Amino acid sequence: MSAIVGIYWRDGRPVDPAHIERMTQSLAHRGPDATGAWTNGSIGLGHRMLWTTPESLREQLPLASKSGDLAITADARIDNREELIDRLGLTRWAHGDIADSELILHAYEKWGEDAPRHLRGDFAFAVWNERDQTLFCARDHSGVKPLYYYDGSGRSFLFASEIKALLALPEVPRRLNRMKVADYLTHDFEDRVGTFYRDVFRLPAGHSLTIRGRDSRLRPYAWLDSSRELRLGSDAEYAEAFREHLAEAVRCRLRSAFPVGSLLSGGLDSSSIVGMARHLLETAGQPLHTFSAVFPGLPPADLRRIDERAFVNAVLTMPGLTPHYVHADQVSPLDDVDRVFWHGDEPCLAPNLYMHWALYRAAHEQGVRTLLDGVDGDTTVCHGLDYVSELARAGRMVTLGREVAALARRHRASPMRILWQFGLSPLVPAPLRQVWRAVRGRFRAPGESDTVIHPAFAARLGLAHRIRAHHGNQGAPTRTAREGHCRGLTSPLLPYALEIGDKAAAAFSLEPRYPFCDRRLIEFCLALPPEQKLKDGWTRVVMRRAMDQMLPAEVCWRVGKADLSPNFKRRLWDRDRAILEDVIVRDPQVIAGFVDIAALRDVYRRYMSQPMTEGDALTIHNVVTLALWLRRTGLA
Repeated sequence: MSAIVGIYWRDGRPVDPAHIERMTQSLAHRGPDATGAWTNGSIGLGHRMLWTTPESLREQLPLASKSGDLAITADARIDNREELIDRLGLTRWAHGDIADSELILHAYEKWGEDAPRHLRGDFAFAVWNERDQTLFCARDHSGVKPLYYYDGSGRSFLFASEIKALLALPEVPRRLNRMKVADYLTHDFEDRVGTFYRDVFRLPAGHSLTIRGRDSRLRPYAWLDSSRELRLGSDAEYAEAFREHLAEAVRCRLRSAFPVGSLLSGGLDSSSIVGMARHLLETAGQPLHTFSAVFPGLPPADLRRIDERAFVNAVLTMPGLTPHYVHADQVSPLDDVDRVFWHGDEPCLAPNLYMHWALYRAAHEQGVRTLLDGVDGDTTVCHGLDYVSELARAGRMVTLGREVAALARRHRASPMRILWQFGLSPLVPAPLRQVWRAVRGRFRAPGESDTVIHPAFAARLGLAHRIRAHHGNQGAPTRTAREGHCRGLTSPLLPYALEIGDKAAAAFSLEPRYPFCDRRLIEFCLALPPEQKLKDGWTRVVMRRAMDQMLPAEVCWRVGKADLSPNFKRRLWDRDRAILEDVIVRDPQVIAGFVDIAALRDVYRRYMSQPMTEGDALTIHNVVTLALWLRRTGLA
């Protein structure tokens, strides 16, 4: 977790070092350990350093090549260091003597704009090539590290790790992107480039951007092959291979010069990360700090849905763990909201961010800088439920019946409901499903997913057409389980969540690391046969088999997970009600152009009578969050 900034005056004027200083100073929270700047005529690069890895303690950025033809600034942790050092012929260096930014620079020298394809890890970087007069920017495959930019009509190009650094210069106008407001209100994540600022853009995950003169070229460099299938000899071999891939994904993310922590919810994903990390650290005699949210103050009915202490405690029986607990029932969704807005730069659809905020604070208080997280194990390993529709499509009725019966038994559900939901419904063409929902009175046209959006605002933007364009192919059934898995892996939701997590963690000088975002692990899991993801009613069965000897049985073979909504709904109601009243009842003017205030107040009245109703609570929270952000920025 560091910060990068850059200025390229495409009209040839020289960069003022004071402008680089202003941008880097706005990101001091991301890099409290060192700062640096480099300018050369019309190009300037800046950096703020947060030490995390042993190599970063000696790293100095921005870095110019010995020839002076190249310069780099980077927020990066490269995980395939040994491989790159060998492939790049850098064996004259001891592996610990070369910084990650140097590896990237050498990779660029060898492979040019194809360099990001050879990198594994989390990164956002920019390289200035003096010979070609080009600026090359790239962002990692999953989008762990953010990168924003302003493209000023051929005159200027600015980039930074956070939007606030761009806004630090008068060159960048502050204008609201109303289409992003509409996307927010309709929960549409398909725009991977736009931000709430009309002239500020994000570099999408797995993309590079080349600036040469007045021309810009955005291109993807990372894609997944959904046709490849891995074939091994037995279930045991698949489990062993998974365990090796997970071990490597965790091992390379344990590289730290400071105490290491891991979030531990008691679910299979976080528990597997903790179990593997504990095992790997044990030989070095290093403890692993764990951080868990607990809710002792909630009523018994809520605790039955949310409490995972039994699973957390089962994991904590293993040696080498130093546990820490955060009483999440004592914090609320709108706690510290001004600071959250300052760090986040944009409003976000993340109702449980307040809990991560509290967990990040606890990790910071323990001196942790490297924090492992189980996001996004569900998608990477895959529950495999698309296999049910694949069986139905192929007419494999015996296997289909066996899996449906096993799923129904394990999840205490109706076999007919399982068969329809996962086996038959996905095979029905989307238009027919819409007709069926319309007949039953359940259909909403695109753009009507949130009834509080102002109809005139939606019509003015052509929102219905936009949503149809964004989601036209999403309702199409996938032909195979692997295609469904690939669709999940390429969803825009993961980079969206990772960006939110990055900026929240930066508030506490933390670098979150996500083993399930390891590209090698993702490619391995995607290539697995479908019966390694779903078998005998066990979802993610290959992972359960792999971790069977490393986790307590009650954790490894658990079904289901906690529902975090009771604490969200209860705390929003009893701790944040004054804020809700202020925005919705007393002064909703700031959102009146975007939201149907009468409809919003109807939702609020219903919410007041039944505050534990989930849909209404989410609507209220999201609209109030938008209103508070608009008030703070004055952009409305």
